[in-house]
Amino acid sequence: MNNFLAHTFTKKAFEQLASIRNQYSVSIYLPMYKKGKELNEGLGQSNLKSCLKKVHAVLVEYGYDKSSVNDYLKPIRNLIFELSFWRNPSEGLAIFLDKDKGMRCYKLPFPFEIKTYVADHFYLFPLLPLFHNNGIYYLLELSRDYVKLYKGSRNNFRDIPIKKIIPKQLEEVVGFDFEQKMLQYRTGHMMYPAGSFHGQGEGKEDEKKELLSFFRKINRGVTKMISDKKAPLILACTDELYPVYKKINSYHKLWDTNLSGDPEFKGTNELHKASWSLIQYYFETKKREKLAKFISKFHTSLTTCQLSEIIPAAVKGKIDTLFVQQKEDVFGTYNSAKGCLILDSYKEMRNISLLNMAAINTFLQGGNVYFLEAEEMPVKNIPMNALLRF
Repeated sequence: MNNFLAHTFTKKAFEQLASIRNQYSVSIYLPMYKKGKELNEGLGQSNLKSCLKKVHAVLVEYGYDKSSVNDYLKPIRNLIFELSFWRNPSEGLAIFLDKDKGMRCYKLPFPFEIKTYVADHFYLFPLLPLFHNNGIYYLLELSRDYVKLYKGSRNNFRDIPIKKIIPKQLEEVVGFDFEQKMLQYRTGHMMYPAGSFHGQGEGKEDEKKELLSFFRKINRGVTKMISDKKAPLILACTDELYPVYKKINSYHKLWDTNLSGDPEFKGTNELHKASWSLIQYYFETKKREKLAKFISKFHTSLTTCQLSEIIPAAVKGKIDTLFVQQKEDVFGTYNSAKGCLILDSYKEMRNISLLNMAAINTFLQGGNVYFLEAEEMPVKNIPMNALLRF
């Protein structure tokens, strides 16, 4: 099968798809179903069959050779019957087909509205949420005998090998008398829970020194391994251990709240969901700042909600931030040489999605693109609002 399948989608992949200009390029988006009745009844395959039927009709309408259209769509049709593909679903599926590269499909971590699009380019703006409000963060699982480091974002979460750089347990730092000391400490000879260092006594002081030494070595290793120094670091640990680690921490963006509980007994998916929930507000700061700036600059030349101004501004790289209303689309044509914009009420062969065009141009030229619910839009009942650079 001539397709490229991936569970991740990089900016480089986006740029490559955006550069393609090939008549009869096909884009298909649909949700996959990870569990329940929809998965058991094959609703994902059924939706793809319906999309394929619609694309077939559009290709014929647009002038594709009737005798060749079935062969062209064969890779997508084959995908419908590949049961192993559907038994390992993600939240959403994006499929791209053109005459030169064949089919590429991506299982992605959020569901899409069902969408088909045929033009001389791909329909890519549903993918842009992958690159916004999706910042990188690190998660350090921490206990006396279990240490693990993860790199995460809204849609991805993977562990980072720490062998030889970060000690995995206290014993590696304090030596082989650790087990005997810990046995005494944990069987009631010490009257304090793990991580508590109040009062006097040689045992408690030894334990405190050993733990601090252990955490210092972890801190040095973690600081070395964090490649993106702007990324926050979250600790997944018990509430008793967090202030101890915080005391020796030298990384400048340690998150001020730990993910509470013993991380060793949490699955990777649970850690990802809980850590993103903890850090999500931090990554939405930029969006809130841009919305506030739009409102403060309203009625100036730095904001617009007119499509006749937004489309040429996007093409010329003048847009700092584009706000797009969810589930909206606008079709038409734009002649950049003449500065002429014509709007249509539906998609046809000669026109394009203007939202797709504006969003892709904004993103590829360093601007921000945010998808908002209707009630969140700065100017209501308008599909696009733009904050301009100049």
